[in-house]
Amino acid sequence: MNRTLYTLLFHLGLPLVALRLFLRGRKAPAYRQRIGERFACRLPALRQGGIWVHAVSVGESIAAAPMVRALLKQYPDMPITLTCMTPTGSERIRAMFEGEPRVQHCYLPYDLPWAAGRFLDHVRPRLGVIMETELWPNHIHQCARRGIPVALANARLSARSARGYARFAGLTRPMLEEMSLIAVQTETEAQRFRDLGARPECVQVTGSIKFDLKIDEQLLPRAQALRGQWGATQRPVWIAASTHDGEDALILEAHRELLKVHSDALLILVPRHPERFDAVHGLCVEQFATVRRSGGSAVEAGTQVLVGDTMGELLFLYALADIAFVGGSLVPTGGHNPLEPAALALPVIMGPHVFNFLEISAMLREAGALQQVDDAEGLAGAVRRLVELPQDARRMGEAGRAVMRANQGALQRLLDGLAALIR
Repeated sequence: MNRTLYTLLFHLGLPLVALRLFLRGRKAPAYRQRIGERFACRLPALRQGGIWVHAVSVGESIAAAPMVRALLKQYPDMPITLTCMTPTGSERIRAMFEGEPRVQHCYLPYDLPWAAGRFLDHVRPRLGVIMETELWPNHIHQCARRGIPVALANARLSARSARGYARFAGLTRPMLEEMSLIAVQTETEAQRFRDLGARPECVQVTGSIKFDLKIDEQLLPRAQALRGQWGATQRPVWIAASTHDGEDALILEAHRELLKVHSDALLILVPRHPERFDAVHGLCVEQFATVRRSGGSAVEAGTQVLVGDTMGELLFLYALADIAFVGGSLVPTGGHNPLEPAALALPVIMGPHVFNFLEISAMLREAGALQQVDDAEGLAGAVRRLVELPQDARRMGEAGRAVMRANQGALQRLLDGLAALIR
């Protein structure tokens, strides 16, 4: 498949795109709003001549935040246009950069040549930065036509994704050849990009900027104060974060087993997507004494599950816990970022599906900071062991924090690479 055929198929698929927006809008009404931005028809007024950063959704937006703040400091005269594709990502961007007039935001239009061209002519960036692996052939080609360098930052590419891209070499190779910088997390991923057609001189191993996570000094004191208000300083508290459909039932099964031995245990269950908050809450209420974080109700002695149904609080919810399970890993989603709990010196547990963070999870596992389990029974056993052997939990937590410290510096290496592209 080449770009012409891809573009034709994209146009033919627009009715399906519209249907998807409609169906998602039934669960999350925000998908029905600002549709004009998705076709570059009703873009907001935006300052021109700065840096365009694309972060597809919440996770990428959070990962991009330290880079954006560093760019604001490094280029005080430039605006930064931060785009995403989801309402939750949009909400997070606005919350993170509220009060920063140089950060402007809209949805990234769909990957159609005329929409991409209209967006770029509206913003006229001097540099485009795409977070992780959100590669859009027409956007990248339209940047190349206008002489706008494009960098892929904090790039990830699993073996499975690389095989998928390789099946469409006629589309992938020209797209990667048009990129000016591919800043990857590991040498393994660097070789995958080279094999797919990226110019070797444009591929740099910078490491993961997620290691450069900075923890607010007030985060842990705030969390300890809240646990004190709950009367839960002595209770075992574990968190299952960023969970997906099909995973919550397994986690609740593990919690049920844990309660047989530690009847005062508290689970903080945090679904990945807001549209699932109500369904997950309903699943919990059927089996356990449950409160919702958004409801403002206090956790009491009899509370068994707290549903974390708020946005932008994940780090704080991690800080409330003693043990962390990182979701998307008991189901074949590929797992989410285990470095957030590691930065808080929490012992980390994940399921078998960690291909989104294969190298990072391997580093943590080899350091003794992460334990992998296969199912609900294994999860229950792992949590129980860490509750009963707090010295092991502390050792795992310190090992994770040591891995974080040893691998910091990726952000500065990335910034150095971007600086060479800004004209």
